[in-house]
Amino acid sequence: MAKKGADSATAADEHDAQNEARAGKGRPTPSRKQAQAANARPIVGSRDKTLMKEQRRQQTEARERARLGMMQGDERFLTPRDKGPQRRYVRDYVDARWSVGELLIPMMLVVLVMTFIPGIMQVISLIVIWAFVGLAIIDAVFLGMRLKKRLGEKFGEDRVQPGFRWYAAMRAFQFRPLRVPKPQVKRGSFPS
Repeated sequence: MAKKGADSATAADEHDAQNEARAGKGRPTPSRKQAQAANARPIVGSRDKTLMKEQRRQQTEARERARLGMMQGDERFLTPRDKGPQRRYVRDYVDARWSVGELLIPMMLVVLVMTFIPGIMQVISLIVIWAFVGLAIIDAVFLGMRLKKRLGEKFGEDRVQPGFRWYAAMRAFQFRPLRVPKPQVKRGSFPS
């Protein structure tokens, strides 16, 4: 037992010697004021008004170019959701046809006005709008089935991107003038 205690005493002495060797860093600890002064840098960049105006003008021009490019269907400016030849084909196919979903928003506005008329007109308007929603959903399902067949023929069954049905349905439900990117084809001119 005594031997064990002697070993631990020498180990403790070695440990203290190592700590003393590592203890100092060779310089005094800087005060808070000195540390903050060493890290000081301007919070806001250059406040030159002409430089700021020029940057703002460049940003505005870049945003406008991107907006126009997106509206025209330029692939460089499209969001990842809209990029690619399959998405373009889906957009052109949806834009070339009439959809029940396009009339859904105007129909809902009519029903909204009709709900202010008391009596049986409220009930009739709600039944009409639910029937219209059902027709729009059925139209979207048939649109998805037709597009799956067309995309499979054009791009190959195994290369069809997932999510094209939802993309087509959401585009078909939008009022044509409000679609982004803008329709590139006239009604009736389906893509080949």
